[in-house]
Amino acid sequence: MLKRHLATATAFSLGLNALMAPIAFAENILPHPPPVFKGKIELRAKDSTPDFPKPLTAKPGSPNVLMILIDDEGFGASSAFGGPVSTPNLDKLKAEGVAYNQFHTTALSSPTRAALITGRNHHSVHTGVITEAATGFPGYDTLMNFETATIGEILKDNGYSTAWFGKNHNVPDWQTSQAGPFDLWPTSLGFEHFYGFLGGETNQWTPILFNGTVPIEPYMGNPDYHLTTDLADQAIAHIQLQQALDPSKPFLVYFAPGATHAPHHAPPEWIAKFKGQFDHGWDKQREITFVKQKEMGIIPADAVLTPRPSQIQAWDSATPEQQKMYAHMMEVYAGFLAHTDYNVGRVLDQLEKSGVKDNTLVIHISGDNGASGEGTLQGSFNEANFFNGIPEPQALLEKYIDRWGSNYTYPHYPVGWAWAMDTPFQWVKQVASHYGGTRNGLVISWPAKIKDVGTIRSQWHHVIDIVPTILEAAGIPQPDIVNGVKQKPIEGVSMVYTFNDAKALSRHTTQYFEMLGNRGIYHEGWVACTTPASLPWEIGSSKTDPEVISGYKWELYHVDMDFSEAVNMADKYPEKLKELQNLFYAEAKKYNVLPMDNSKFARLNPMIRPSLTRGRDTFTYYAGMNRIPNGASPDVLNRSFSITADVVIPQNGGNGMLITQGGRFGGYGLYMLNGKLVYTFNMDGIYSADIVSTDNVPAGRHTVTMDFKYNGGGIAKGGTATLLVDGAQVGQGIVALTTPVTIALDSTLDIGMDTGTGISETYTVPFRFNGTLEQVTIKLQPIDPVAEEELGIVKPAAEMKKKISD
Repeated sequence: MLKRHLATATAFSLGLNALMAPIAFAENILPHPPPVFKGKIELRAKDSTPDFPKPLTAKPGSPNVLMILIDDEGFGASSAFGGPVSTPNLDKLKAEGVAYNQFHTTALSSPTRAALITGRNHHSVHTGVITEAATGFPGYDTLMNFETATIGEILKDNGYSTAWFGKNHNVPDWQTSQAGPFDLWPTSLGFEHFYGFLGGETNQWTPILFNGTVPIEPYMGNPDYHLTTDLADQAIAHIQLQQALDPSKPFLVYFAPGATHAPHHAPPEWIAKFKGQFDHGWDKQREITFVKQKEMGIIPADAVLTPRPSQIQAWDSATPEQQKMYAHMMEVYAGFLAHTDYNVGRVLDQLEKSGVKDNTLVIHISGDNGASGEGTLQGSFNEANFFNGIPEPQALLEKYIDRWGSNYTYPHYPVGWAWAMDTPFQWVKQVASHYGGTRNGLVISWPAKIKDVGTIRSQWHHVIDIVPTILEAAGIPQPDIVNGVKQKPIEGVSMVYTFNDAKALSRHTTQYFEMLGNRGIYHEGWVACTTPASLPWEIGSSKTDPEVISGYKWELYHVDMDFSEAVNMADKYPEKLKELQNLFYAEAKKYNVLPMDNSKFARLNPMIRPSLTRGRDTFTYYAGMNRIPNGASPDVLNRSFSITADVVIPQNGGNGMLITQGGRFGGYGLYMLNGKLVYTFNMDGIYSADIVSTDNVPAGRHTVTMDFKYNGGGIAKGGTATLLVDGAQVGQGIVALTTPVTIALDSTLDIGMDTGTGISETYTVPFRFNGTLEQVTIKLQPIDPVAEEELGIVKPAAEMKKKISD
């Protein structure tokens, strides 16, 4: 019997240890298998040998990685690349590293960001367009797949700490609410810490921020708040904490402040630095920058300055009043970029303070696309008007010009300045066919490894090359399997070979481009591309868009000899053009670019995408439900609807917000003000209507209602708003105009308080309701049938244009 027990015990012991037997280590499978138990297990602890699991650690000497992505900065904007805006911190980084003058992005935000963090082409990761314009095709649905793991996931599973500060713009717009799902948020994509915003843009003074997945409002009670400063503070604090607690662990910090995307918001003292510096206008600025770029060696001595497109007005054709106004708009942008560079410098300084500068790979990308022309030919005091197709009268610009860049504007500069910031290239953001949309400055520094510093690299590269560069620098192979999912091969090539060899031949030899129908192909020193058939700054109808294949002309450039794409050789070499056209469509099929689609505004209609609100006509909310994004909010546009709130008014009278969506730059709100019930509708800061109850709402329990009857007959029509208390009418008024397509992109739905900016200047945020708000219900009527048809076109109503002009 004793022998049998001993035999059983021995077998048990051997079985346990067998379970702990070594598992073949596969470096290209993530996460790595758990560490092998090297101890011994018997029946009793005193007879056993313990062995703690070894923590996951990076390879000895692994570099830290600081990845910086500036927004909407053209190739010729910063002083580091010959531009007019002083960027001393980028200049210093360039002197300590190498600068690339043939680096490319995708021409638009979400696609570049998806390509940057995955190392694959933007259509390969389902992001052929921005998240707010997704369509139901694999290359365009914006649902990044788990077969394309991010650099955050790869480095985290190889012993790095990972953090992301700033702009995301890769979460599908219907997944950005507190309802989730959260699997495409940064914290589920390998970034252990996220502090930033999800959309394409945000108000720098009152941003829509998240810490992880939790909404936060750090600006409240802080009159000096600015988002870029806050993001730098957060990144610095993170590096300090990480180094204090575990200095042996390398880090990845992705710093993407969202500047200098509109709105162009900058502290006044930074704007003042550039007073008078742009009075000469955009045509002259192109010439000045071009000369400077040649002097610095940023562009070759034989490069040609491309001419101004006929669609952009000459500076001299503007009136003196317009020139003064336009020059100040550029001063604001310059202040914004300079302020951004200052805060980037603060983060870079922390590397030195923490003693990690020498072994930190810094990758600074000056723009996720070319400079933005979305401010229209005259600039815009509220960028939302561009997306709604609403023209702004010049009188409106003049009214706000002295507050340009403040919280009273949501501004953008004119197309002419965007074109100037893309010197020496043609075109601007959105235009993927030309380098003005896709060529961006890149600086890489790594003191421990890059010794040929302060020099230019002219190898041809693309944003998909950043991930393989980081992996080679860290000695990490591309994983074959991540979290059980077989991975798509990384489509970029490493740039490490260029670090200390300026003369090495380019290894990225073929690259397609496509955005909103504009397309091109680079192959072995040649570029074939389409002439833009519609303009990025046009407000109008998709009915005027050309046929997506046959409606485009093609151009041909020998970019090995023609740096700026100045000489179109399509007529001289038709066979070469045909060869490259065929190559483009082969690449398009390979990387999910098909089907081609050049629609723009129609894509902004959220009803073409998955939705949390489709099919629902009744929505009930409770106090404290705040920061609900547009994609999860009831669509009250172009239809009749009602808002009903059950409230208890205090003895001293009602004050505070009941429900609001949007704010100063577009939206609506139902609230109590000095005892009266008020409904305010704001059409993008151009037109507003206030309907106020005739008498105070008495203390006690009441049901208050705003009932809006839409006039119908198309988009952006007016209607009648009626206020009721306990079913009895207490006020009525006309809302002459309404918003056609989307309430301000940087806005949320709030219940019982107001975040962001106020819908009216008569109160101060957060304007919490001082009584009891039991619930709020929105009831929607069917969308106006004519409007529904027009929303596929998004053509501003002629009478709306006339009323705005009047």
